[in-house]
Amino acid sequence: MLNISQKKELVERLAKEISESELSILIDYKGLDVLQMTDLRAQLRNEGARLEVVKNSLLDRASKGADAALMKDFYKGPNAIIFSKDDPVAPAKILVDFVKKNEKLEIKAGAFSGKLLTLEEIKHLAKMPSKQEFLGKLIYTLNAVPTSFVNVLSGVPRAFVNVLNAMKDQKEAA
Repeated sequence: MLNISQKKELVERLAKEISESELSILIDYKGLDVLQMTDLRAQLRNEGARLEVVKNSLLDRASKGADAALMKDFYKGPNAIIFSKDDPVAPAKILVDFVKKNEKLEIKAGAFSGKLLTLEEIKHLAKMPSKQEFLGKLIYTLNAVPTSFVNVLSGVPRAFVNVLNAMKDQKEAA
């Protein structure tokens, strides 16, 4: 059992994490065993996200003034909150995949950029490319444009040289 000063420290730490997070997702973990929770935590940690099991009253205090406060109506029953500072897509993908294997896990709601996310919106978020995939596609696209431009520009002199060579060959043959 936590004493008052420990609760204050926990609320302050949670408030800092929640305010720095790009995405917060609230889940009901009831029915999951320790191994399943450990597996979920490890998967999230590998993607830079964090899972915290916390009492609803402390979560309510910690989320005041942050996007996670939008989920206040869902602060009932055993809850855990997932925070992600960097990539909002990765934790959503992990949770959606985890629910497919462990039906006891329930995704309640999420908060992203000042908007409350429903389960369907979280599923749509999970289908988007991750930050790394998106950056890779962006770099490929940015690189492809100048390469194509150079190929087009070099095509004109190449065609001109081919015409000159053909004229030269024609004159030598005559």
